[in-house]
Amino acid sequence: MFDGRTFESPVKFYKNSIMIYTYGKTLLTPGERIGYVALSPTMDDLEAVRTVMLSTQILSGWAMTSAIAQHALPEIDRLSLDITDLARRRDRLVDGLGACGYEVMRPEGAFYVTPRAPIADDVAFSDMLAREGVLCLPGSVVHLRGYIRTSITASDAMIDRALPVFARVRERALANSRATLRPSAAP
Repeated sequence: MFDGRTFESPVKFYKNSIMIYTYGKTLLTPGERIGYVALSPTMDDLEAVRTVMLSTQILSGWAMTSAIAQHALPEIDRLSLDITDLARRRDRLVDGLGACGYEVMRPEGAFYVTPRAPIADDVAFSDMLAREGVLCLPGSVVHLRGYIRTSITASDAMIDRALPVFARVRERALANSRATLRPSAAP
């Protein structure tokens, strides 16, 4: 959460919620399968849910973390991201995209900024960016059709390099879109 905001967990309000915490997200180490699942002691069918979750973890080997990560947990648990630095990069990216003409909201939390793609096809637009070395996730992949998802975990140098590409590709996409909307000349 940014700008001094606080977060209230849904677990506080719904007894049948499952809380999943991953160090991979909080420490920007995706793929490091370490974290925990917390179940409310007042949850309906608590033992059945616990048994299913444990069985699923055992049967799907990818859900097991490495022994080294497990031994490092006491040290890992004390680590924290620099939220001030992430908020600064969020602001640079949001302000830079806005200056390029993108519709973009300033997120209150998370690692992503999700500007509206300047054309309806967010996948095609993401492909245009990728051809110029800027990788974004098409919003339709995460049920945000018409948007793209950019990461504020990028370095300052990456943001500096990406902003002119965002501007250039936006203009090209809009020009291509206008060209396809013009009526063709009669023979």
